[in-house]
Amino acid sequence: MTTAVVVRATVVDSPLDVSEHAALVDGPRSGAVVTFSGVVRDHDHGRSVRALDYEGHPSAGAVVERVAAEVAGRHPGVTAVAVSHRVGALAIGDVALACAVAAEHRREAFDACSELVDEVKRELPVWKRQEFADGSEEWVNCP
Repeated sequence: MTTAVVVRATVVDSPLDVSEHAALVDGPRSGAVVTFSGVVRDHDHGRSVRALDYEGHPSAGAVVERVAAEVAGRHPGVTAVAVSHRVGALAIGDVALACAVAAEHRREAFDACSELVDEVKRELPVWKRQEFADGSEEWVNCP
């Protein structure tokens, strides 16, 4: 059984590079590297989005570390995981969530990466304020 290493699990206010995450997890034990790039799109529920801001709770870094370790531990064959979420002002096309998972085989990498994205989105205490083209705004995932 392979023991997975979490090589990066962060919340940052600087641009994210999915290729950098992939390079961090790649290694001789891995037969597959799967990546995910969550990109800011120009629309949401039929409304035109101009930009957005992400605000993170001070615990967000610890939460993403825990989630990454838990997901990696649930998937035998996973060798390494890297995940980052961006906070601050983002423009259309910017990467908000970058994930990379390396595993011995492709199915393990795909499954773990998919679960990692879902769990980060579900558990990370980060809230999004969307600015719409009509000048209005809304908060998403905000209690």
